Amino acid sequence: MAIEALRAREPYASNPGRSRGRLWPEAASLTRNAFRRDCDRIIHAAAFRRLAHKTQVFVFHEGDHFRTRLTHTLEVAQIARSLARALGLDEDLAEALALAHDLGHPPFGHAGERALDRCLLSCGGFDHNAQTLRVVTLLERRYGAFNGLNLTWETLEGLVKHNGPLTDRRGQPIGRYERGLPDAIVRYDRTQDLQLWSFSGAEAQVAAIADDIAYDAHDIDDGLRAGLFGLDDIAGIPLTHEILDQLKKLQPALDEARTAHELVRRLITRLIEDVVSETDRRLAALAPASADDVRQAGGAVAGFSAAIAEADGAIKGFLYPRMYRHQRISRIMADAEGVVRALFEHYCAVLEDMPPEWARGAEAGEGVGRLRRIADFIAGMTDRYALSEHARFFKATPELR
Repeated sequence: MAIEALRAREPYASNPGRSRGRLWPEAASLTRNAFRRDCDRIIHAAAFRRLAHKTQVFVFHEGDHFRTRLTHTLEVAQIARSLARALGLDEDLAEALALAHDLGHPPFGHAGERALDRCLLSCGGFDHNAQTLRVVTLLERRYGAFNGLNLTWETLEGLVKHNGPLTDRRGQPIGRYERGLPDAIVRYDRTQDLQLWSFSGAEAQVAAIADDIAYDAHDIDDGLRAGLFGLDDIAGIPLTHEILDQLKKLQPALDEARTAHELVRRLITRLIEDVVSETDRRLAALAPASADDVRQAGGAVAGFSAAIAEADGAIKGFLYPRMYRHQRISRIMADAEGVVRALFEHYCAVLEDMPPEWARGAEAGEGVGRLRRIADFIAGMTDRYALSEHARFFKATPELR
């Protein structure tokens, strides 16, 4: 099967006509199915627009061509749709999950998340997946009848289980959450059971692996552009070495910039093709007759083959010290963490320095609720707004360069 060929909907694909529905019942749209409406609501959300000025790896003002959290999200959505199309899954649901998966990220990416997590240690910490759930079920205020976006059960489930099941069948937290589930997820699950013990549907699984593919490809691209490493350096990674070797044979006179773009393009294709092949193999062995059969399988159905999983690990193993922990990036992110911590401490001391509607909400809360409200406000900030707020209250604000 050619990867771009249109494939009929498989029986294990999620069906918008049989969605488990929304928390707040709504009349069906005459022009859009349930999952398409989810996509549209996410795209029109204020939190989605703010992704344009939130850090992926490089702070927004470091260059116009580096990925932001928004461009990363759009690349994940493109890959997720390609995977869903090739596998006979629902493209709209895969896209909705990709578009929303990072809405809970605070300013300065993982640096901001680390800072807020430390600020909230006394009340459960901060988790960007749980914050995404808060954004789409509570913090977006666009509709007269409800808070949040009132997304379908399938979209909410996929967002919460971005990294797989959160509990075992007895409800005991597992994996990264074995010390306890984030309060936002626990509270919402009491209102609408998201089956935290099960895997997500196939569309959510391909959206999650699309995130991995996008990271691998665009972080190599951005790292090369930033001069953190060169083509000779990444030639030491088996999969990228193979692709670069092919390029040398096919186009020996290609300049470095075009070589880098060809490498990224071919890497994405190679990873997508592998996921399609491996996922088809797993699905054939499982033979699911419904989306729920996928959820109740003993493992993920979407994934890399063993060989490509090893290659993916090698790419991440290279990028971690050479990019994410590069001295320059670490210095900037340490300063960014300081900005977020300082803002949190300041608002805790001077609530009236928050916008009135946020200050009123914090005043109404006590203890944990008050701290969480302050964290909600900071988590919604863009990089530039956080720096602007810091400059209002402090004599010296780092340039983050």
